[in-house]
Amino acid sequence: MTETVALIGAGAMGGAIGARLVATGTRLAVFDLDREKVAALVAQGAVAAATGAEATAGARAVILSLNAAHIVRAAVFGAGGVAEGAAPGTLIIDMSSIDPEATKALAQEAASRGLRWVDSPLSGGIPKAATGELTLMQGGAEADVAEAQAVLARVASNQTRMGGPGAGQTTKLINQVLCGLGFLAVAEATALAEAAGVDAAMIPKALKGGRADSAILQEYMPRFASRDYRRTGRIDNMVKDLNGAADLARLTQTPMPLTALCAEVHRMLTAAGLGGEDQAALMEFFKGPRKELFQ
Repeated sequence: MTETVALIGAGAMGGAIGARLVATGTRLAVFDLDREKVAALVAQGAVAAATGAEATAGARAVILSLNAAHIVRAAVFGAGGVAEGAAPGTLIIDMSSIDPEATKALAQEAASRGLRWVDSPLSGGIPKAATGELTLMQGGAEADVAEAQAVLARVASNQTRMGGPGAGQTTKLINQVLCGLGFLAVAEATALAEAAGVDAAMIPKALKGGRADSAILQEYMPRFASRDYRRTGRIDNMVKDLNGAADLARLTQTPMPLTALCAEVHRMLTAAGLGGEDQAALMEFFKGPRKELFQ
């Protein structure tokens, strides 16, 4: 790939995506309000831009990795934003996790300005970005999604078009419902194993290949058991996503009692000051053997 790709947002996830793109030969122009985050990617081979418009000028595609719909809107349509520097027909790939209805509105506004929009939220987090094995769920016109998939082929091993604009974000909310419930279930099972005197770290091996097996079980039960709270995600981001799922449930009149309970547990941990911690800190919700926090 010889054309430049622009990256707007170089936080934890955007930085990981950018690092993978640069490492695999993509010419990357990057903008973020945090200049230290930009500098980290520049040190790896990216080119710094002073504004989103500057990063976008001449880019084949623009990748967004931001935290909320209002930030996405400002980054694209605000002063000095992507829309100011984008040539007609530029493809915008939003890898943020935001509301599906907001995404539809953003895609419509982009189209009114002659720009193309694909929502492409992700699953797999920083570890999978580093190895090029992200799972991406995408919404947009078929041809636009196909082009986005070519741009993102070096960071993702599984890309699926789910439908029109917003369909990727809807699928991401479903993904987060499953992940949120999965994290909480495995944490609860870890607490039970510890209370009953069973070595929880051995359970993933014992259950491997059975119906209870999952990627979350294999990765997180050993971390729960050892109180390994290394940060690869954030509890408060899960709150945001579960709130989004609740909004969609209200819109569609879908009962989701387990998701509501899961969201409440995450809110309690956030209120207790653990919102910036990894999902492994769910163990703080349960009584039982504890090790020193955040070693």
